[in-house]
Amino acid sequence: MKKSLKVFLTILLIIVLAVIILYPKIKPLVTSIFKKGAISGPMAGPGQGRQLLNVSGFLIEPTNMSDLYKSTGSLKPNEVVDLSFETSGKIVGINFTEGTRVKKGDLLAKINDKPLQAQLEKLQAQKKLIQEKEFRQRSLLDKDAISQESYDQIVTELQTIQADINLIKARISETELRAPFNGIIGVRYLSEESYTNPATKIATLVNIVPMKLEFSINERYADEVNIGYPVTFTVEGSEETYEAKVYAVDPRIEEGTRTITIRALYPNKNEELKSGHFAPVTLLLSKIENTVAIPSEALIPEMDGEMVYVYRKGKATSVKINTGLRTESMVQVVNGLKFGDTLITTGILQLRQNLSVVLDTLIKKQ
Repeated sequence: MKKSLKVFLTILLIIVLAVIILYPKIKPLVTSIFKKGAISGPMAGPGQGRQLLNVSGFLIEPTNMSDLYKSTGSLKPNEVVDLSFETSGKIVGINFTEGTRVKKGDLLAKINDKPLQAQLEKLQAQKKLIQEKEFRQRSLLDKDAISQESYDQIVTELQTIQADINLIKARISETELRAPFNGIIGVRYLSEESYTNPATKIATLVNIVPMKLEFSINERYADEVNIGYPVTFTVEGSEETYEAKVYAVDPRIEEGTRTITIRALYPNKNEELKSGHFAPVTLLLSKIENTVAIPSEALIPEMDGEMVYVYRKGKATSVKINTGLRTESMVQVVNGLKFGDTLITTGILQLRQNLSVVLDTLIKKQ
């Protein structure tokens, strides 16, 4: 045990002596290593060995900004009606082909009207007799052969028979189903010899020239969208962007959604669009040309406003700014920045005033 202790003490003494003898020679090497930052940790001095922060920049150039409002709408026909008879009866004729065009006033279907036609013939015959009687009575009245009262009675009788004829003709017209406007008629739901009534739908008539686009906007934009306002929209299955104009603005605000219903017209002259399409809508509320605009991710919110960092002479410099119009990705800067400034867009959380940085990427507006 004592022998082992002697050996340990001897080795320790040799190491201490070696360090004392060699220290003057290795001191310059140790100092050089610390200065180059090759050694880090508690032995390194404060601030030594720090690497510069690499950042990306955005060159501020004149930009055109548009305040776009996006909504969702649907396409509706200009006119649409479920066709049905005004009276009950048996269908004796269907004069249209499903899916074809019809014109206003075309006879589409007919109900049996033979009893009404018979009544009309009877009344017309009675009218003829009364007209002849009225002619004779008028001649006698001119000669003072009859009283005015007698003549007035025959005139009243003639007027009554004419009213009955008009009533029968109106009932006969109710047995005819005519197109109320130009359009395309859809599938029919009844066949000839079927019994129908006013609650029975015969077919649907649709007019899609022009096409209506219906959508809603937030109540705060109510004063900005007026009659004639242009809107653009798209439909699924087509890459084309269509243009329509507002023709109606609902004066009411929906309490549940706080939105206003808007309708616009699209000419649809070639009938390329069909009713029922889902249509994303875009409104251009305002447009600003040649303004300062920056990416929204570069903004740093503060208690008293907003700030950004710009790259100046190799350092990050903080700048207070006032903003204006905002879009999905860009923000207008009203004051604080100018064209030609280089905005720092990465490493925002690590930046501080006058921090030395390396600009490794510069992004320019496309």
